[in-house]
Parts: sequence; structure tokens; C-alpha cells
Amino acid sequence: MEEIRHKNVEAYVYNAAKKGNYESGDSYSTVLTDDYFICSVADGLGSGPSARESSQVIPKILKEFHHETIDQLMNRFNMLMLQKRGAAVAIFKVDFKRRTLEYSCVGNIRFYLYRKETDDVIYPLPVMGYLSGRPQKLKTQLFTYLENDLFLIHSDGVDLRNPKAMMKRAGTPRRLYEDILSSIETGDDATLISGSLLH
Repeated sequence: MEEIRHKNVEAYVYNAAKKGNYESGDSYSTVLTDDYFICSVADGLGSGPSARESSQVIPKILKEFHHETIDQLMNRFNMLMLQKRGAAVAIFKVDFKRRTLEYSCVGNIRFYLYRKETDDVIYPLPVMGYLSGRPQKLKTQLFTYLENDLFLIHSDGVDLRNPKAMMKRAGTPRRLYEDILSSIETGDDATLISGSLLH
């Protein structure tokens, strides 16, 4: 488990390879500054080294270009998928000063934002398909968030029946992380990141 702690965000990360594989085809990357938090999850097509090669595009790009817009980053990810298997990719950026969360996804990564104050869940629908280097239509969405809103992002190796109920019951990102880990049975590469936006 990787733990991320900051005055504005608290998060917990789980990333594991499919049984029998040494390498996970899932990758994740986070960037945290005093102004923003960026988180991306990628699920390389297939499994093993060739899937990992595709998903590893994400950390390399974010490390160098995290100051760019979500659309610019997604386009960079896409360009580097040429001659690779391709990957489902989701990325979101939390702007602490504006209290906004910007989100874009192509493929079967799931994202939920649970608003404790209103008992609502925001579940932005992804663009179907995957990044492959071909021209890709993007659908970037912008949301506001409230103090202590919970977020959850996960690859398809994590199968959840009722995410809203789990998020409501857990209340904190650590508890949510532990609850999901105790309930999932994964026969696939699996990544999940649970977090809370604190201020």
C-alpha cells in the first residue's frame, strides 16, 4: 500500500499483478503540489510485460508534463501508444484553489466522487475504447468538490457491486481501501486508489 498525505488530500493505493504474472499491466501515477493533485490509472491491453509497456507511458509523461491541461496530457499518452498494445486510461486533476476536479477517461477505468454532504455520487461516463495512437475523441468534464468528499478510481480488475454504498459506509479513504481489499477476488491486474479531498 502506498499512502499519500497532504493538507489537501489523503489517499491509499493498491496495485497488484494478475496471479501467475510478475508484472502488472496496470500502472498509476500521482503528482502532488501545493496547488493541485493529479492522479492517473492506466490498464494496458492484455497482461504481462507488453501490457505494462503500454501503461508505463503514463508515469513518464506525468513526471515531465504535469503542468499541462488534462486534454494535452491525454493526447501525449495517446501519441506514445503507437506501435504498442494500447491502454485504457483515466486521469483527474484536483485544483485546490478553485476547488475543482477535472476528469477524462478512455476505456474501462471507473471513477466515483462521493459527496458526504448531499449523499450523492458523481460517476462520469468514460469514452469507450482505448488509447492506441489513432486520433481519439476526448470528453473532459469539470466538477466542483466539497470538503471531505471521497473519491475512488479503479481498474477493471476490481469488481464492485455497489460503490456508493461502500463509500457511504466507509466514510474515510483508509476504511474504504480496507473494505474493498477484503471483498475483491481478483483474477486480473488490479489497481485502486481511494482518497479524500480535505480542504
